[in-house]
Amino acid sequence: MRPMETKVLKLDTARIESAKINEAAACIDSGGLVAFPTETVYGIACRVKNDSLARLNALKGRTAGKYYTLHIGHKSDVKNYIPTIGLRAQKLIQNAWPGPLTIVFELEQEDIDKQRKNLEREVFENLYKDNSIGIRCPDNAIAAMLLRQTNNPVVAPSANITDQPPAVDAGQVLEQLSGQIELLLDAGPCKYKKSSTVVKIGKRGMEVLRPGVYSQAELEALSQVKFLFVCTGNTCRSPMAEGIFRKYLAEKLQCNVDDLDKMGYKINSAGIIGSVGYPASTEAVVACAAQGVDIKAHRNKGLSKELIEESDIIFVMEQIHRDRVIALAPAAANRCLLLAGKTGIADPIGQPQESYNNCAKLIERAVQERISELVI
Repeated sequence: MRPMETKVLKLDTARIESAKINEAAACIDSGGLVAFPTETVYGIACRVKNDSLARLNALKGRTAGKYYTLHIGHKSDVKNYIPTIGLRAQKLIQNAWPGPLTIVFELEQEDIDKQRKNLEREVFENLYKDNSIGIRCPDNAIAAMLLRQTNNPVVAPSANITDQPPAVDAGQVLEQLSGQIELLLDAGPCKYKKSSTVVKIGKRGMEVLRPGVYSQAELEALSQVKFLFVCTGNTCRSPMAEGIFRKYLAEKLQCNVDDLDKMGYKINSAGIIGSVGYPASTEAVVACAAQGVDIKAHRNKGLSKELIEESDIIFVMEQIHRDRVIALAPAAANRCLLLAGKTGIADPIGQPQESYNNCAKLIERAVQERISELVI
């Protein structure tokens, strides 16, 4: 690295001076390396261009084949790099970003081809590897402002020489990198003083690649997707829908029905009249059994505001059920849908077995269509 003097700009997180952020962003856009704080450790911001990345590799002591994590200033920016985001990844973004989490996204070939066309060649080639990309959205006001101000995509590995401890304050940055980077934004010590958790997420589930601030158990909870089916008494239609949905979701995920929770998906059902503890009707059990679905263990429960609020997608049988859901939790309106569309699914209660069988078939067709719409 050529000798230089590292300029230090001190910042107060309570009153961030935009001129200093602008200076740092301009430095990055011109090819410079800038150390900046995040909530975990200090990072080295580098534009995604071959010449700048070559400098970063030399500084870090890494080979040219090393891929760095893209850093974004707002979580909505992820859509510029991941055209299709699965349900669990969406949930993780919603709950954990901005925050101390790096997500490695697995992309389908169709999306990789799309990104190859949408992005500059050197940006694409330096960010995507083996149909995947790592992205982080820091929970630090200075980092967010800096990343939003740059005109280039930015990667930001930890501010340290490889095999040395990551810097958690400006002094440690200078100890390792003084004279080798153009600029340092000094905002004092980092909040967590440890690296972000790195997690890989895709159709096969979620895998923690590097432990960090978040534990495996916390990430499992943050990324769990919850479905809720609602009917009147929760003894006929919604338990049938719950059981049939489990069957087809497991097929889509290529896992056993009993492994759905482990894969990060929870399916529940409830009734608007509020009765509790009754089994599914005999006719509903028989109708489901004919489709290879066992709901004998089902016990009904009443719909509650809490159950609605914790659910990500709510399917109801008729408009009256949707009205009740929204009355209990108005914010759920945009995620509460009629399972079979505008036609609804009529209650077979009190009718012969054939009516239950027909109801189960109608539910099956609606479930298959809904499952086909889901991005896993």
